[in-house]
Amino acid sequence: MKTLHRVFIVAAVFLLTVAQVLTQQFQYPTAKTVDVVENYHGTKIADPYRWMEDLDSPELATWVEAENKVTFSFLESIPERPKIKERLTQLWNYPRYGVPFKQGSRYFFSKNDGLQNQSVVYMQERLDGESKVLIDPNTLSTDGTVALSTASLSHDGSLYAYGISQSGSDRQEIHIRNVTTGKDYDDVIKWCKFASIAWTLDNKGFYYNRFPEPGTVPKEDESNFSKVYWHTLGTSQSEDRLVYERPEAKELGFAPFITEDGKYLFLNVYHGTDNENRLYYRETSSDGSFIKLLDEADASYTLINNVQSTIYVQTDLNAPKGKIVVIDLNNSDRKHWKEIIPEQEDVISFVSMINNHLVAVYLHDAHSIVKMFDLSGKLVREIDLPTLGTVGGMSGKNDDQEMFFVFTSFLYPPTIFRYDFANNSVNVFRKTEVKFDPSQYETSQIFATSKDGTRVPVFLTHKKGLNLDGNNPALLYGYGGFTASMTPSFSASRLVWLENGGIYALVNLRGGNEYGEKWHQAGMLGNKQNVFDDFIAAGQWLIENKYTSSTKLAIQGGSNGGCSSLHVYCSNLSFLVL
Repeated sequence: MKTLHRVFIVAAVFLLTVAQVLTQQFQYPTAKTVDVVENYHGTKIADPYRWMEDLDSPELATWVEAENKVTFSFLESIPERPKIKERLTQLWNYPRYGVPFKQGSRYFFSKNDGLQNQSVVYMQERLDGESKVLIDPNTLSTDGTVALSTASLSHDGSLYAYGISQSGSDRQEIHIRNVTTGKDYDDVIKWCKFASIAWTLDNKGFYYNRFPEPGTVPKEDESNFSKVYWHTLGTSQSEDRLVYERPEAKELGFAPFITEDGKYLFLNVYHGTDNENRLYYRETSSDGSFIKLLDEADASYTLINNVQSTIYVQTDLNAPKGKIVVIDLNNSDRKHWKEIIPEQEDVISFVSMINNHLVAVYLHDAHSIVKMFDLSGKLVREIDLPTLGTVGGMSGKNDDQEMFFVFTSFLYPPTIFRYDFANNSVNVFRKTEVKFDPSQYETSQIFATSKDGTRVPVFLTHKKGLNLDGNNPALLYGYGGFTASMTPSFSASRLVWLENGGIYALVNLRGGNEYGEKWHQAGMLGNKQNVFDDFIAAGQWLIENKYTSSTKLAIQGGSNGGCSSLHVYCSNLSFLVL
């Protein structure tokens, strides 16, 4: 949370000190250059800062320390900073809940009291019963560097397998807790990374995927050669049985999962971050070979659920915005597939099978709508949502009479809703209280026109009655990659910016999944320039329509989104990068 505080403190300070930022001369440390030139298919590319890729280099550590000294000496000199930090602390200090879900006869949920570094996992025997702490990840280390990174409950809710990570590492170590006693077994599973855990119905153990033990393969292959193992509860990892591997295809990953009825063990087979995947399966009662149900990696396939030998699959095969098909595992040839929900104008975000219904969350211009279908694909109803926003999570099983989901938006704190199938009612289950009055603000959606004529959605949030004179500070955020959809979300840190008159603009760049696979592909590889053009178009729209000016428009992006910011910084709009 400290990192988040720092990021948004910088954003809020920009509002108050933009003139000083633009005019002050900083004495930055010199970054040395090296003579490195790579030849990529005949094109020579200079990489003078290659030495910075050695993250363990003492020289790099010294340079970063010097950079931080310049940054924080400036930030600490700003008189408004303590006041902003105080307000951020007030805003962050509110209880936040995760979507509750039922496993067996118990209910589980996560809760953060407000300023906890990590949310605590709770359990209760009844929906209205007393909650008890199942695991508090804040107590896993004295310095807060150990995090809860994955978790999986057994089908009856009596066993809890959880992964912990050290110091921000993707590597996980899996432990097992008895939910009733709160005590851990001696079992420890190592060498996992983004692990999936699939319990069998009899609680005898689970399937999981892991990578090679460090030192057994070259360092560059430590995240290759994924394998699936079976672990018997109460035994050492050294006794685990190898279930599946593909050493001849070392870059493939395998994530095991078991269907809700416990009948089938599936493997989701993936290659890096590629959207296209494969599905293999066998019956859980079998030790035989896996059936390669979908092995062409020609589309995205997500198993929703099964009814006996019939599986329901969400796919974008010949449907970039997604569709639902049913496949009979006893007659799975493609010519026998049945399309029950065809591709629609809006893109499918995700689908759950609850109470013998297919509950589909669609994205309409990058905000959620929820439609409910019967298992034949007939539309039953649409569930009303409070405002333009995002359904970020949903829980419920096929035999449940209720489902839970979380809804949020820029000015709507995450709120848990409960849907009752018996009477078709939606009610607030847990409401979030924040020390902020949203009635003074508004959110709208506009469309900027990119360089090639593409309409690019932009969400705008600001105080009501905004004076369009070009003098408002604005913060423009974008990502644009890896099918990540940027939808309305609530951020307590962002409220300081709004309270001080700032505009927050979220642009839906190509490369995400806001409009399906075509939108994704239009922003990747050779089409990456579209992402930058979209971002520039959003900034130009804000300036041309007098929301802000080039000297008062800041931009923000992290990870993949940082590429957009860096490129636009070099454009003639003269943005200030945060």
